[in-house]
Amino acid sequence: MALIRVLLADDHTMFVEGLRALLKDSFDLVGVVHDGRELLKAVAELRPQVVVADISMPMLNGVDAARQITNLRPETKVVMLTMHAEPQLAVEAFRAGALGYLLKTSAGEELINAIHEVSKGRAYLTPLIAKDLLSVLIEAKGLHQPEPLQTRLTARQREVLQLIAEGRTMKEIASILQISPRTAESHKYEMMEVLGVSTTAELIQHAIRLKLVSVNNV
Repeated sequence: MALIRVLLADDHTMFVEGLRALLKDSFDLVGVVHDGRELLKAVAELRPQVVVADISMPMLNGVDAARQITNLRPETKVVMLTMHAEPQLAVEAFRAGALGYLLKTSAGEELINAIHEVSKGRAYLTPLIAKDLLSVLIEAKGLHQPEPLQTRLTARQREVLQLIAEGRTMKEIASILQISPRTAESHKYEMMEVLGVSTTAELIQHAIRLKLVSVNNV
């Protein structure tokens, strides 16, 4: 039986090397990437069956990358492997199309099991946050309730917001996203209106709250 083709995405080199060592005997590791935009390119080129991705990655976070992967290549399943134990973030990841959600404190055997499960189209949630997530879902009455105000941004606006928070200029953002600087500026000011803020610093605070970037990366 052919091994499951797995692509790893994490910007922490030592951690991802540990993952490689853990998984190399059980799966066909087709590549390792270190930011969300590299991930999208690698999925298109390498066609993995499963992606194991961090949420906090430069250029494009794991949740928004999962959304694009699900839209462009639904046969590739996504497992989130993250330090973020907030159940609401797990809800957002599943909304984006991820099929698995584990913590970096989860056992190695749990990750191996999760990869096998999602490769068959089954969802996997770590028991470490299952109880908290159930409470959130009961309170929200399901995954498809309207999102809070601060998350009412388009996918493109979230991309622009992350890049702003990472310190990119409008010209750099336009180049990365292949849009005009004027369009990038337009997205910025539309976000300010939606979020009710008036400065770039306030936008960055929203990016941190949404886990689009971590405090260490701004």
